[in-house]
Amino acid sequence: MTLPSIKLLVDALMEPVSVTCLSMQQWDLLIRQGRKADMLARIAANCQAAGLMEQLPEQPRRHLESAANLALRQQRELRWEVQLIEEAMARTGVAVVLLKGAAYAMGGLAAARGRMMSDIDILVPRDALPEVESALMMRGWVSEAKSAYDQRYYRTWMHELPPMRHFQRGTVIDVHHAIVPISSRSHPSSHSLLASARPVHADSAVKSLAPPDMLLHSASHLFHEGELDQGFRGIVDIDSLLREFDGQDAFWQTLVPRAIELELVRPLFYALRYAALMFATPMPAAVIKTIRSASGAPTSPAHLAVMDALFLRALRPTHASTSDGWTPLARWLLYLRGHWLRMPPWLLIQHLGRKLVVRARAQDA
Repeated sequence: MTLPSIKLLVDALMEPVSVTCLSMQQWDLLIRQGRKADMLARIAANCQAAGLMEQLPEQPRRHLESAANLALRQQRELRWEVQLIEEAMARTGVAVVLLKGAAYAMGGLAAARGRMMSDIDILVPRDALPEVESALMMRGWVSEAKSAYDQRYYRTWMHELPPMRHFQRGTVIDVHHAIVPISSRSHPSSHSLLASARPVHADSAVKSLAPPDMLLHSASHLFHEGELDQGFRGIVDIDSLLREFDGQDAFWQTLVPRAIELELVRPLFYALRYAALMFATPMPAAVIKTIRSASGAPTSPAHLAVMDALFLRALRPTHASTSDGWTPLARWLLYLRGHWLRMPPWLLIQHLGRKLVVRARAQDA
């Protein structure tokens, strides 16, 4: 079955000038797809950077400007929240190492252009968790996990504390001590990640992961944990990071060896594969050859055909115009795959069984 085209959305992201030739019907579809993909603000930012906004029809321009204003406000709020987190952490002596969107925004990376920010992710040493959690609680952040099971599940098996929400401002912090769950089959070294972290800019005490690690974390979040609700945004992030780091010294030379060291070869393989297939992301042929031959990379043509059928559906926006009859099945299978990678079989059965019981009780209620 042929997949519906997403060329309209991809062109708007990669070649902003393409939107100046759209009909109102095409604009209507682009706005709907862009909203589902959380990409309207990014399209707006690209158009603004290219000096195209004044050339756009009034109605779609209003949608884009509204999304762009919301993204700017969220990023202003994020900078304020990062400052407050840094102040809260000051007495612990633990450095604030930002992850994902917060790192992109504070580092001024292109991946932050028009990006919505729903929460703030930080990485700290596991042995510092009690002190970090206490310091944040003293400043008003409280755990959102209410049940004893959820608390035990996060603290025993996961790579983060239960999300912490500020009781006044409502902002959410995810405190990570690793980039994949403890129960996963791979175990990237958090000590190595933290040791390689660097300031987000020259005069800042706030840090982010080194460029190869940042890319690998984005890849693991998307292709190991199975977090596909914002899968399109995730693969756009990966494309943007690859393009930005392309000119940095030794990025490509260190990327695959770093993936091998951190046991993240397979997520990197899929990240490079689907960035190239969906956005024609430029990357050195030597890197592609190296990752294909690395231990842990999928090599079977049949296996790749199945994964392509799944990921090339699940990484699209969750909109009827970008889906086909197989898309729900693809998303469900990848949901199961993500849990399989995150947990041993006995824990997976227990966890999914409990979720089914809780869901059934909620429906009865």
